[in-house]
Amino acid sequence: MELLKKSAILLLLAWVSVACQDSKQDVETNSTTSPFDYTADKFADIKILRYQVPGFDSLSLQNKKLAYYLYEAALSGRDIIYDQNYKHNLRIRKTLDGIFNSYTGEKTGEEWEQFVIYTKRVWFSNGIHHHYATTKLIPGFSETYFSQLVENTAEEQLPLGGVDGKQGLISMLTPILFDPAVASKRVNLEANADLIKTSANNLYEGVSQEEALAYYQSLKVEGDTTPPMYGLNSKLVKENGNIVEQVYRVGGLYSEAIERIVFWLEKAVEVAETPEQKEALRLLVKFYYTGDLKDFDAYCIAWVKDTNSVIDVVNGFIEVYGDPLGFKGAFESVVSMKDQEATLRMKSLAQEAKWFEENSPIMDEHKKEEVKGISYKVITVIVEGGDAAPATPIGINLPNSNWIRKEYGSKSVSLGNILEAYDVASTSGAVDEFYYTDEEKARVKEHSSLAGKMHTALHEVIGHGSGQLEAGVATPAETLKNYSSALEETRADLVSLYFLIDPKLVELGLIPSIEVGKAEYDSYIKNGLQLQLRRLEEGANVEEAHMRNRQLVAAWVYEKGQAENVIERIEENNKTYFVIRDYDKLRELFGELLREVQRIKSQGDFEAGKNLMENYGVIADQDMMKQVKERYAKLNSSPYSGFIQPKLTAKWTVKKSRT
Repeated sequence: MELLKKSAILLLLAWVSVACQDSKQDVETNSTTSPFDYTADKFADIKILRYQVPGFDSLSLQNKKLAYYLYEAALSGRDIIYDQNYKHNLRIRKTLDGIFNSYTGEKTGEEWEQFVIYTKRVWFSNGIHHHYATTKLIPGFSETYFSQLVENTAEEQLPLGGVDGKQGLISMLTPILFDPAVASKRVNLEANADLIKTSANNLYEGVSQEEALAYYQSLKVEGDTTPPMYGLNSKLVKENGNIVEQVYRVGGLYSEAIERIVFWLEKAVEVAETPEQKEALRLLVKFYYTGDLKDFDAYCIAWVKDTNSVIDVVNGFIEVYGDPLGFKGAFESVVSMKDQEATLRMKSLAQEAKWFEENSPIMDEHKKEEVKGISYKVITVIVEGGDAAPATPIGINLPNSNWIRKEYGSKSVSLGNILEAYDVASTSGAVDEFYYTDEEKARVKEHSSLAGKMHTALHEVIGHGSGQLEAGVATPAETLKNYSSALEETRADLVSLYFLIDPKLVELGLIPSIEVGKAEYDSYIKNGLQLQLRRLEEGANVEEAHMRNRQLVAAWVYEKGQAENVIERIEENNKTYFVIRDYDKLRELFGELLREVQRIKSQGDFEAGKNLMENYGVIADQDMMKQVKERYAKLNSSPYSGFIQPKLTAKWTVKKSRT
C-alpha cells in the first residue's frame, strides 16, 4: 500500500513593504534579492529598516520547524502589547486598519497623507503614544476628516462592538485621538506625581500609586531570599473596593492570545534541540497555564542553563520600562539563531567575567564573591514581536530577577544582524557636523562599528551581570521605585565605559587597540550631552530610561571634570562642540560614578538615586535642543529607526513511500 508522507520545508520569503505587518496591500520581495536594500520607508521622525537573516537556509529541517513554531508564538502575542500600552489601542488600531484597507473615498491629498503617516506611527509604536517619548501622537488630519473616513468605510471592517454604530465609534474615539489632555502620556516619571494616575498605560485601573506599592509590599515574605518578581504578569485593579490582580494566563487576562502562544510553544517542545531547551520550553508552557511567578522563575533558571541550542527564544512578560513603578512586564519575543563565528570571537568576554568583577571600582562588599553562569553569544534575529518590535533592542541580558542572576547566572546576547543593518543604513553626516577635530572624526569613522558592539557586549554581559545587593535590601523596583530602570541602565553603561579603554580588552583580542574605546567615549559624550536631544519635543524634558541614563552619565562627568578640562566645551560659529581632552581621567570619573550608582542600588538608597537622576538626567537643555535640531535638519536624518520583520512561511512537500 502506498502512503503519503508530509515533510515541512520552511523558507524565509519576504519583508512587507510598509511600516509593520498591518497592511494587506503589501508586496512580497524575495529575501535573496541582491543587493539588499536595508531602508524600507521613512515618515515623521522614523526610518524603517530591514535586516537580513544569513544562515537560515543552512539550518536543519528540525531547527527550521522550531524557528517557525517560535515565530508563530511571537506573533500570537501582538495584541497583548497594544492593550498593555493603552486600553483603547486595539479599537483604534482596528479602526485605522479598516480605513486603510477599505476606505471608499479619494486616497489623495494632504489629509489622506497625514492619515497614512499617523497610521504608520501607531503601528510603529504599538499604540497611540510615541514608542520612546511615550507622549500621545496627535493626528495631522482634522476631526471632520476622521469622521469622513469612518463614514466611508465598510461597517464589517470597523470595531463596532459596544458602540452605537459608526457615529458611536466616532464619538468615542475623537476625544481620545485629538484632545491632547486625554491620555497625554503613557508613562509618567515626574517626581511628586501619582505615577499610576498620570500614566495612560493599561497596567492598573482604579488604583493609586500608594495603594499599588502597599499591595506589593504586603506580598513580601520576611526572610524570603528567592522572591518572585511580584506583579510581572498581571494588571492590578480595584473590584468592589478590593485590590486584586488580573493575571495574564490561560483562562485569565489575555487568555485568547496566550492560548495561541501555548499552542505554538507546545509544538516547539516536540522539536526542541536539546533536553535543556525542551525542559525550558515545557516550563514556559506551564507558566502560561498557571500564571504562577514561581513557575516563571523555574523557567528562567532552565532557560539560563540552555546554552548549547542554536535556536533560542525570549518569550514572555519581560521588561518593566512601560510601568512607572517597575513591576509590570511588557509582552515581547525575540526568536534567534546563534552566530557561531561571531560568538566564538567574543567567547572570552563571558569567560573573564570574574576578572571584570574583581577589577571593578565598586565597593568590595558590592562585588559578587562568585560569578556564576554568565554566557554570551551573538545572535541572528529571525523575528521580533511585542515590545521588541518594530523598535528593537541591540543587546539583551536576562533574566531580570536579581537572585536568579546571583545564584544561576544570566544569558547575554548582542543582536548581530540588527547591529549590521544599523551600521549599513547609517551615514557619516552627523560625525562631520558634531565632531570637532579631524582626529576624532577619523577615529570614529574607523572604529565606530566595533566600538558600538563592544559597548553593547560589555553593557549586557558584564554590566547587567555584575554587582549584588546588600543582605536584606529589597528589590530595586521596591527601593528605587520610578528611578530603578534608569539607574540600572546607568550602572550597566558605566561598567562598559569603565572597561572600554582597559588594556585587558586588547589582551583578550577583543579590540585591536584602545582607540576603539576612545571612539566610543567620543560618541557617548556627544550623544548624552547633545545628539539625543533631537528626539525630544520643544519644552519637553528627558523621560525614557536609556536617555536619562546617557544624559546623567555625560552631564555628571562633564561637570566633575571641568576643573581639569577633561571635556572641553567649544563654541564656534554658533555651534557647540564637546571634545574629550583627557581620556584616562574621564575613565576615572566613570569609575567614581559607577561606585556611587552601585552603592545606591546595593543599599536601596532612594533619595540619593532620586537626586542624582533629577539633577543630571531629567532636565533637557532647551537651547542646546534647538541648536541640535537645526543642525540635524540639514542632514535629512531621522532620530528613530525600527524594523519590519521577515515573514516565515511553511511549505509542505509530499513524498511517496511504500509499506
